[in-house]
Amino acid sequence: VQLQASGGGLVQAGTSLRLSCATSGDTFRGYTVGWFRQAPGKEREFVAAIRWNSGTTSYEDSVKGRFTISKDNAKNTVYLQMNSLKPEDTAVYYCAFNDIYGQGTLVTVSS
Repeated sequence: VQLQASGGGLVQAGTSLRLSCATSGDTFRGYTVGWFRQAPGKEREFVAAIRWNSGTTSYEDSVKGRFTISKDNAKNTVYLQMNSLKPEDTAVYYCAFNDIYGQGTLVTVSS
């Protein structure tokens, strides 16, 4: 099973990015899929999660109202729409499910 996160980049504060997470060799059905991030010199932290079957979502407080996690059943893909980005959102973003972490994608937000 492989997870591939994509969509990161260098953006200015206040703008948006959408990250994608796709899996090969398995399906997200029945699992909770999460986004995590790790900033330089800091521990990895939870950002958002979605329960695949119910669509129930949860968010870390600092991203509530700015980030939206969603899924596309047909594409077996999870998205993280990030709006109103701040420099403190700069980190490597990882998606994960079933204790499997994918390769991260770097998000850099300049002030």
